[in-house]
Amino acid sequence: MAAGLGSLILPKAAESKSQPFFPFCIDWHDAKKRNFKEQAEMLKELGYAGVGHIWLDQVAERIKTLDEAGLTLFQITMNVDVSPGKIPYESKFKEVLSLVKGRHLQFALLLNGMKPSDPSVDPHAVAILREMSDLAQEAGAQLLLYPHQGSWVERIEDSIRVADQVNRPNVGVMFNLCHWLRVDKQRDYARLLQQAMPRLWAVSINGADDHDEKPGWDRYIQPLDKGSFDVGKFLKTLQDLGYRGPIGLQCYGIGGDTREHLARSLAAWKKLRPALP
Repeated sequence: MAAGLGSLILPKAAESKSQPFFPFCIDWHDAKKRNFKEQAEMLKELGYAGVGHIWLDQVAERIKTLDEAGLTLFQITMNVDVSPGKIPYESKFKEVLSLVKGRHLQFALLLNGMKPSDPSVDPHAVAILREMSDLAQEAGAQLLLYPHQGSWVERIEDSIRVADQVNRPNVGVMFNLCHWLRVDKQRDYARLLQQAMPRLWAVSINGADDHDEKPGWDRYIQPLDKGSFDVGKFLKTLQDLGYRGPIGLQCYGIGGDTREHLARSLAAWKKLRPALP
C-alpha cells in the first residue's frame, strides 16, 4: 500500500502481492470494434486484471461484462467543469455512484474550463470537489485529479496543490506519463513523484519517446515495448518511493487490432515491473 494512504481503500486487487495493471482508452481506436463483452473476454484471455472505463455512459453494461469475466473495473474517467456559473458535472454521476457502491472504484477527474494551472480558480474548484467527495464517500469511491494537457489541472503540481486544499480522505492524484512528457520539459519525475506520494493513488504509463516537438500523441503514446523513454527506471523509482497502487496502461490513439498491442504491452510489463517485496 502506498505511503500516506492511511485508512483509504484501494481497489481490491491492489491488496494482493501482484500490482494491479489495467488498460484504458481501449475502445475508440480498435480496428476490430469490439463490444464490452468481447473486450472483457479478450482482457481475460490476455491476463489483464480489469480495465478503465471512459465517461459516465454505459457503466452498468461495462460492470456486467466485467463481472461475468471475473475482472475488475478500476477507474471511470469523467469531466468536471470548473468555470464559474457552469454545471460542474453530470447529474449521472450520482447514478453511477450507486452502481459502483462498494467496489472501491477510482474516478479519474479531468478538470476543464479554465486556463491551465490558474490558481485563482482554486476556491471554486475546491468547493466543487468537496461536494463530489461527499457523494463519493458513501459509495466508497476515490476521486483522483488527473493532469491532462490543456486542462485547468494540467500538471501533477496542480493536482497536488488542489487536492491538498480539498483535504478529504478520498481525494487524491494520478500521475499520467504521456501528459507529463508533453507539458514538462525538465524530466525530473522523481522529485514530482516524491511530492505526490501522500496522495498518489494511481499512475498511468505507456511506451513513449523522451521528446517529441510535434503535436499529437504518436510518439508520446505507444505500446509499452516501444519508445526511447526508460519506463523500467520510472517504475523502479515508484517502487523505491513506496508506491504499490494500480498502474494504468494508456492506449489512446493506438490503432490496429487492440488485442495485438495489448498483448505486446502485457509482455513488456512482465519484464519491466520491479519485483514487489
